[in-house]
Amino acid sequence: MTPLFGIDQWLRREADDRRWGLVTNNAATTITGILSRTALLSAGWKVSLLFSPEHGLTAQGADGERQPDLRDPVTGLPVTSLYGNQWAPSPEQLEQLDGILFDIPDVGSRFYTYLWTLTHVMEVCAAARKELVILDRPNPIGQDLDLAEGPLLDEQHCSSFIGRWSIPIRHCCSLGELGSFFAATRVKGLNLTIIPHNINDTLPLTDLSNWPFIPPSPAITDPVTALLYPGTCLFEGINVSEGRGTTLPFRIIGAPFINSTELANAINGLTLPGTQCIPYSFRPEWGLYAKEWCEGVQWIVTDATAFRPVNTMVQTIRVLHNLYPGLLKERPYPTHANPTGLSHLERLVGVPYAFEKIIKGELNIVVGEEWKKKIEAFR
Repeated sequence: MTPLFGIDQWLRREADDRRWGLVTNNAATTITGILSRTALLSAGWKVSLLFSPEHGLTAQGADGERQPDLRDPVTGLPVTSLYGNQWAPSPEQLEQLDGILFDIPDVGSRFYTYLWTLTHVMEVCAAARKELVILDRPNPIGQDLDLAEGPLLDEQHCSSFIGRWSIPIRHCCSLGELGSFFAATRVKGLNLTIIPHNINDTLPLTDLSNWPFIPPSPAITDPVTALLYPGTCLFEGINVSEGRGTTLPFRIIGAPFINSTELANAINGLTLPGTQCIPYSFRPEWGLYAKEWCEGVQWIVTDATAFRPVNTMVQTIRVLHNLYPGLLKERPYPTHANPTGLSHLERLVGVPYAFEKIIKGELNIVVGEEWKKKIEAFR
């Protein structure tokens, strides 16, 4: 069977006279690598407005940086940033349209913002009684719900643009599945259509011959990085570099106060499944510790199906605290959605007092059967 994304399935339909807006970026292509927006226009679909998420239409904007409105150099269409002056299409824009198409690749982590852009689009489409069509894509880090890792988000204390509603950090869903789940539980009255992909994506993507992985943002460059990301992104919330400003973002961690060999030996001594690490030194060009030498480790994934990124990095933070007492601290991480950058670790982890719970071994990351039962109803 030929692998097809949701966009490929949609393009098999005959174009109609409806007026569409499209939420997309340059990472959204057909299975053969044609930009989704180009393919839609070439097939006769009437797309008149484009909307882009964090990282912009190019999918290369800096993390957390406000993105401007612009005109698409490929199609000539106007592009409204949904990570600029607004989080969703405006009522005035929706009046010009019969519906919204949503086609953006995801990476399977709760704090990756494309999912939450989708929820804002869902809400405005429901309010305006406009159809929303999610052109679904596979989750590159797998959709086996037994691989999900928590904790579930505490909405009362930690809801933000990197996690609005209560799902695990590694959710093991496609955006189409989460869209169906939220339409049933959070956004009532939405006219939602899911156009499925036909790719067997139960396990993490390890063979690029089945479907192409196109980097959905500057730092997620390949499937291994995507698999590490639900864990290594937690280092954004503490004073340990997550590798931004280097050629290996989210595949390395480090800081000037770390001894590489000491840390690697301590982590490997835990015999965590599916991974090992090696000593690694680096000097970020920008970001945390820019132009300073950092010592740390590089992560090697030895078994993608056994690897548990959240548990691995939670255990690593505990090791760092034990090795370097008094030196490991939380850090602010300013973004357009959180200008002060405060409470970033709590927003990432999804629970209050996250730092204290991690270092005391009190953070519960086990999802259990409840999440699995909730999602299986929408598969």
